[in-house]
Amino acid sequence: MKKKAISILLAAAMTLAMTACGSSEQTAAPAAETTQTAETEAQDGTEGAAETESADAGETKTLRVAMECGYAPYNWTQPDDANGAVPIQDSADYAYGYDVMMAKLIAEKLGYDLQIVKLDWDSLVPAVQSGTIDCVIAGQSITSERLEMVDFSEPYYYASVVGLVKADGEYADAAGLSDLAGATCTSQLGTIWYDVCLGQIENADIQPAQESAPAMLVALESGRTDLIVTDMPTAMAACIAYPDLKLLDFTGTDDDFEVSEEEINIGISVQKGNTELLDGINSVLAELTTEDYEKMMNDAISVQPLSES
Repeated sequence: MKKKAISILLAAAMTLAMTACGSSEQTAAPAAETTQTAETEAQDGTEGAAETESADAGETKTLRVAMECGYAPYNWTQPDDANGAVPIQDSADYAYGYDVMMAKLIAEKLGYDLQIVKLDWDSLVPAVQSGTIDCVIAGQSITSERLEMVDFSEPYYYASVVGLVKADGEYADAAGLSDLAGATCTSQLGTIWYDVCLGQIENADIQPAQESAPAMLVALESGRTDLIVTDMPTAMAACIAYPDLKLLDFTGTDDDFEVSEEEINIGISVQKGNTELLDGINSVLAELTTEDYEKMMNDAISVQPLSES
């Protein structure tokens, strides 16, 4: 996947990536007498240092999580905090969706405050690499190419690859990949759907990649393309937004898209060597079951805003 279908920080990286919420500076109380002995002064200094250390230990750090906020049902933008949406940094809007649910759970379990940062798809990996953000939870597939640039958690979703066509269109009855021969098709830029899957369609008329998931859906809905390739959750959400679309799932057949496990396992990316954060994230994911993931995704699909699908 993003993406395409499911250890952090070294001490120095934690210092850069996670900003403390408050100041712990302490001012020592003045001596009770100007003739205080050196021994008393030393004791006072030791107590002040202990107070400072205690204050530092009590600070809550912030987990800065980046996503597109425009890729339902994984993440989207909405105008209020309905359903538990989280404010987007430097914006009056809020983010919600499966990725936000997951970010909230991880932050809560690890004791962080949560900050959602909205970035374009192509900016996500560079932001992790630079330490501008702490992790990306945005429906990223765990590909070998990305693993050269960032580290990934265990999968937090497994997304099979499917197609979307018009229900009354030429390819509505396609039962396998061979039935899509000659179709005009597109998908989202920088995804395995576009880079790996479309070329497997015989004689496909591959159109330029679309900048976002909503853009590729608009291309299909408007008739500019016959087919888009995406993952199951995105397709399910799209069919709610656009009832005239049909989902094509060739899973289990001999005529399906050929993708590797790494391409459809969806993970959370962190900066290379970010083992402390990565271990923490994996400890939270280890508590979840496939059923938990599916329930969260279904809950996200059920409340997605149609305009963002």
